[in-house]
Amino acid sequence: MKASEIRQSFLDFFAEQQHQIVPSAPVFSNDDPTLMFTNAGMNQFKPYVLGQATPQNQRVADSQKCIRVSGKHNDLEEVGHDTYHHTMFEMLGNWSFGDYYKKEAITWAWELLTKRWNIPKNRLYATVFGGDAEKGLPADEEAEKLWAECTDIDPTHIKRFGAKDNFWMMGEVGPCGPCSEIHIDLTPDCSGGDLVNSDSPLAIELWNLVFMEFNAEPGGKLRKLPACHVDTGAGLDRIAALLECTNNCTDFTKPISNYDTSLFQPIIQELARMSGKTYVKGISNDEASIAMRVCSDHLRMVAFSIADGALPSNEGRGYVIRRILRRAIRYGRQLGLMQPFMYKLLPTLIEIMGQAYPELIREKDKIERIMRSEEVSFHKTIDRGISLFEEEAAKLSPHGTFPGEVAFRLYDTFGFPVDLTEVMAKEIGLSVDIEGFQACMQAQKERARAARVKVAELAEDKDLHLNPTKFVGYTVFETEATIEAVISLGKTRGVVLNVTPFYAEMGGQVGDSGELLCHGRSYKVTDTKKRENVFIHMLDASEDAAELMPGETVIACIDRKRRQQIACHHTATHLLHYALRQVLGNDVHQQGSLVAPDRLRFDFTFSEAVGTERLQQIEDIINAKIQENNGVSWFEIAYKDKPASVLSFFGDKYGDVVRVINTGGQQSGEVTEQPAYDGYSQELCGGTHVTRTGDLGFFRFLSEGAIAAGVRRVEAAVGQAAQEEIRREHTLLNEAVEKLHTNAGSLLNHIDTMLAQKKQLERSLEELKQSIAQAKSAGLLNSAKTIGDIPVIAETFPNSTSEDLRQMSLALGEKQFKGIAILAAPTSDKVSLLVLVSDDYVKQGWHAGKIIKAIAADLGGGGGGRPDMAQAGAKNAAKLPEVMDNIAAYLK
Repeated sequence: MKASEIRQSFLDFFAEQQHQIVPSAPVFSNDDPTLMFTNAGMNQFKPYVLGQATPQNQRVADSQKCIRVSGKHNDLEEVGHDTYHHTMFEMLGNWSFGDYYKKEAITWAWELLTKRWNIPKNRLYATVFGGDAEKGLPADEEAEKLWAECTDIDPTHIKRFGAKDNFWMMGEVGPCGPCSEIHIDLTPDCSGGDLVNSDSPLAIELWNLVFMEFNAEPGGKLRKLPACHVDTGAGLDRIAALLECTNNCTDFTKPISNYDTSLFQPIIQELARMSGKTYVKGISNDEASIAMRVCSDHLRMVAFSIADGALPSNEGRGYVIRRILRRAIRYGRQLGLMQPFMYKLLPTLIEIMGQAYPELIREKDKIERIMRSEEVSFHKTIDRGISLFEEEAAKLSPHGTFPGEVAFRLYDTFGFPVDLTEVMAKEIGLSVDIEGFQACMQAQKERARAARVKVAELAEDKDLHLNPTKFVGYTVFETEATIEAVISLGKTRGVVLNVTPFYAEMGGQVGDSGELLCHGRSYKVTDTKKRENVFIHMLDASEDAAELMPGETVIACIDRKRRQQIACHHTATHLLHYALRQVLGNDVHQQGSLVAPDRLRFDFTFSEAVGTERLQQIEDIINAKIQENNGVSWFEIAYKDKPASVLSFFGDKYGDVVRVINTGGQQSGEVTEQPAYDGYSQELCGGTHVTRTGDLGFFRFLSEGAIAAGVRRVEAAVGQAAQEEIRREHTLLNEAVEKLHTNAGSLLNHIDTMLAQKKQLERSLEELKQSIAQAKSAGLLNSAKTIGDIPVIAETFPNSTSEDLRQMSLALGEKQFKGIAILAAPTSDKVSLLVLVSDDYVKQGWHAGKIIKAIAADLGGGGGGRPDMAQAGAKNAAKLPEVMDNIAAYLK
C-alpha cells in the first residue's frame, strides 16, 4: 500500500464506525496562545475536550498536518540524521468526545492494524501507563486488562511504563491523560521486545491512544475534565514506511526509513537530479543522504506553513519558518546547490500531497514566490556570515579557539548552526568555544522567557477553576458584575468577572481599558486579555487590589472615547480591505492586522510596492464611502449558512455560529431579524465597529512598505488621529519653509536646487581627492624600496581614510606600478590598511589577502581580500611604526 492509500483506508475504516471525517486544521492557530504550531491532531478539538464548546458529532476522524519544531514537542535536531523524525508530518487520528472510551479505541486500533493492514501480530507491543507516585496517579489497569481480554495480542507483549512514555500532555498546560502506545518490532528475528521505548529505530511507535481525563493547569495541578475523551494519533509517515519498505510486512531483512516511501522519494530523487549526488536508501549517514532528507522534510514544513497563511519573518512562528528554510538551504549547499532550489521542488510536493491538501495547489504561486525571495536573500546572508567568520578567524593564532559569542552571532544573525561553524573552524585548525555559545543561547532564552506574557499564572488559589466570561460589550458599555477570581500577574493583578463589557485583545483589535468601581473606589484597567474564553482585566501596576475579592460586586466601565476610536479604526480596516481589492485585485488577502485607538495596521498579499498613485486611488475610494455615510450592521448566522459573498480567511478558526459585519448597506447597528447582505463589504469579524461610515470622519495613509516577500504593510488613521497626522505634517511643512527661507509653493524647486548644488560639490570633492591621490602616488613611486628583488612601497598617511587609501591604490595602478604596496592610515584608536600586489607579482604567487592578514593580526585586527588587493582594519595604532619598520618580515 502507498501512503495515499493508507490515508484513505484509515478514514474509510473510521467512517464505517460512524465517525465524521473532517478536514485538517491549519498548521497554526491564532486562538491558542499556548501553541506556536499545531503539534497534534487534537489541537483543533481542544474546546470540546475542555467543555467550552459542543461538537456536532461526538466521533471524529481526520489526517492532521502537524509541525514539531518548538516547545515540548521539538524533533528538529533529529530530523535528517535519523530516518523517522520530521518537522512536519501527518497524524491519522480518531476522537471520541464523551462517547466511546478505552475498549473501542483499543479494539478498533487492533482491528485496523492486524486485519485491514495485515501487520503481523507477533511483532506488535502495547504499552500502558504504569502509574506515577509523585503525581498521585495509579497504573492504568483498565487498559492493561482490555488489551488482554479484547484483542489476541500476546499477553507478554503488554508492557507498563512511567509518565515519561505513557502519560501524554499537549504542552505544559492543557488536556492530558494516560496513553497506550502500539509499537512494532522491526528486527529480522522478532527479538526487539526489549527495545520498546528505548529510542531504537528497530522498535518504533506506530499509534498512540490517549485517554483524556485531566486538564493540566499552571503550576502542574491536574484537574478532572467534565467528561472522558479519546484522542488517538498514528503517524502516516511511519506506517507508510512499515508497509512500503517491507513489501506489506513480508520482508523485514532490510532497515526501513520514512524517507524511502512515496511521501518523500519523489522529492529526494529530484534533489539527486539537481545536485548530481546519489541518495543511499535505508539507514544511511553519508553527508549527501542526510542533506537530502533534511531538504525534503523542511520543504513540507515551510510549504504548508506558507499555504496556511504564516510567513517567514524575524519573530514568533515566522522566525521559526525562516530558520527551517535556512537550515534546508545550508544543507543544500552541502549538495553543491549554491543557487535557490527549494522553491523548484514545490511542483513535486504538490504531485504527492496536493490531492489530500488542496491548499498547496491554491497557494502555489504565493509559496513559490515567498520561498524564492527568502532563498535569494539568505544566499547573500550566508556570504556575509562567511566573511564575518573569516574576519574573526583571522584574529586568532593557529590552533586557537573561535569565540562562543561570535559563534552565537553567526547562529542568531546569519542562521549558521554551531556545528557548521565547528566544521569551518576545524578546516583551518581552530576549535569553537561551545560553552560560551551555549551560555549566549541560554541568555537569549531567558530574555525571551522574561518577555513572554504569562496571562494566567494562578498564584492566589491553585485550586481555582475559571468559567467562561460572558461578553456583552457590543451594545453595553457599563455593567454590574461579580468577581470570579483575582489573578497574580507578576507585579500587577488581573481580575476575572462573570460578565464584562470589556473587549479582550483578539483578531488584531487591542483590548479595552477603563475602570472597575467597588466600595466607592475606582480601579484602573489598562488592558484586557483573553485565555480560552476567560477575560482577564489587567489592573494598573500601582493599584492596591487587596479589597477586590472573589464574590464582590463591581461596576465594570470601559473607556468609551477610546473604544469609539478603536471601533472607527476597525471599520476603517474593512473599508481598506474592500478598497485594496478594488484597486489591486481580488488576489489581495489579509495576512494580519492591528486595530488601535491611534492607528490601524493592515498586512496583505501583494508582490510589489503599491505606489503613490494607487495609494491615492485607495484613499479616495475610502473617503468617498465615508462621505456617503452608509450603514454598518452586524448579525450572527450559522457558519454553514454563510453566503459566498461574506469573506472569511483561510487559517482562521470559526465556531458553529459566526458574526458578519455588513458595511455599506441600509441597516445599521445590531440586527436580530432579517439581516441583509446589501453592503459592498461583508466579512466575518468578532470586533467592535461604528454604526455608520460617516463616523470615521476622514481616512489618511501613514505609511506603506514590504514586511516579507510578497507581503505589504500599510498604516493609516481616521477621525481625530487622522486630523492630528495632518496637523503634524502641516507643522513640519511650515518649519521646513521657515528654515529654508522660502514659501510652500516654491519649496520643491528650492530643494531641487539644493540637491543639485550638493551633487556638484560631491563631484568636485571626488575630483579633488583623486588629484590628491595622484599627487601622493607620484611621491609613492619615488619612495619604493627593493626588498629581496621586489619593489615595495610601505607608507603611512595619518588621519586619512580607507577610501583615501583605495584612491591611492587606483592611482598607483594607473601609473603601472609593478611591485607590492603596503599603505596604512592611522588615527588615535584604529588603523586602516591596504595591500596592493601588481599582476606580475600575483603570477609569482604573492597574495595581498595573505600579506594583510598577517600584518593586521599583529596590530590586533583582521581582514583579507583578493590576491591583487586587500583591505583590513586593526585597533593597535601605537604598534604601527614598529610593523612598518619591519615590513620585510611579512614578505617572506
